[in-house]
Amino acid sequence: MKPLQGLTWLLILQLCGEILTRLLHLPFPGPVIGMVLLWPALGVPAIRGPVTEAARFLLQHLSLLFVPVGVGVITHLDVLGHYGLRLALVIALSTWAGLIVSALVLRALLRGRVEAPPAPVSEELPDA
Repeated sequence: MKPLQGLTWLLILQLCGEILTRLLHLPFPGPVIGMVLLWPALGVPAIRGPVTEAARFLLQHLSLLFVPVGVGVITHLDVLGHYGLRLALVIALSTWAGLIVSALVLRALLRGRVEAPPAPVSEELPDA
């Protein structure tokens, strides 16, 4: 029962995100706003418990979520055959672009942090 309650909370927060996006004309998709709303909502134990159970349930059955994608690929094999090389190139380039942007953002965020010196390592061997 808890996974259904957690899924209900996720859908309610997504709905709230959709409503906020449409009312405030935000340039973000409703599910993204719903995820932002989920962050503080996880501080409430009555929400955190069911959402945790729903997440565990979804992760256990994650492979089932790939079935529609696989069926879509099979039904469009002609498109994949025609544009396959271009699609692979675009996927590879966009993946690299995402990795590079993530690394640059991480570097910028970590620039102001002071690193602690590493702990000294003892080179003595213990007596046997």
